Amino acid sequence: MNEITIILAPIMNVLTNIGKYFMMLSIIFSRPEKWRIFRNRLMNEIELIGVKSLPISFIISLFMGGVIALQTAANMDNPLLPAYTVGYITRSSTILEFSPTILSLILAGKIGSNIASEIGTMRVTEQIDALETMGINSLTYLILPKIVAAILFFPIILIFSIGLSLVGGWISLVMSGLASTETYVLGIRSFYLDSDIVYALVKTIVFAFVIVTISSFYGYYTKGGALDVGRSSTQAVVTSSIVILICNFFLTQMILL
Repeated sequence: MNEITIILAPIMNVLTNIGKYFMMLSIIFSRPEKWRIFRNRLMNEIELIGVKSLPISFIISLFMGGVIALQTAANMDNPLLPAYTVGYITRSSTILEFSPTILSLILAGKIGSNIASEIGTMRVTEQIDALETMGINSLTYLILPKIVAAILFFPIILIFSIGLSLVGGWISLVMSGLASTETYVLGIRSFYLDSDIVYALVKTIVFAFVIVTISSFYGYYTKGGALDVGRSSTQAVVTSSIVILICNFFLTQMILL
């Protein structure tokens, strides 16, 4: 009996958390009490979640594009492949997978930990209890602006990421002498499909929602003290990353195949 309880306990805990998560979502999307306060908080969250994520996104994208291009060029041993294949593969890999998925996984670590720590600290210091005592819907007040800010700004980060990755690929190829500018640009322009950008944008929006809501969930339901805030932050990053990978698989199945 004890062995069965030990096995079922983690499963029941996961199911309970899933139920609490969807219950939280049903409350979050309520009408804000004061739109002026919501707009002010939205602007602050756009700066914290979006604008302050641009530097790390730019650096990662630049070097990520350079690595993709170099690895592709270094492994093109087949003489039957046209020279512009390097640009084509770099563009396709960047748009379809690296910019939306890898960047989201990295931002899950940065943004997710910040959100979980912020809300978790408010929970253990009873600031959330004070908001509820004043009759404020704490979930809508704290989390809804973060969701809207992420959904609005993540696509902008994606577009910049794609552009910088392609620039990084061009710089690496030209500096290494593995391809010319004309050949690389021809590959980027070859067989272009608008649906690829749509696919990347859809994935990015879904990932933005996943990162913010899961991180907020772990922060909001933090219990204990400072150590528990750190534990919630770690759980938020790990869970967000796993859910992103799962969503990536199913979105690819539904959209591309």
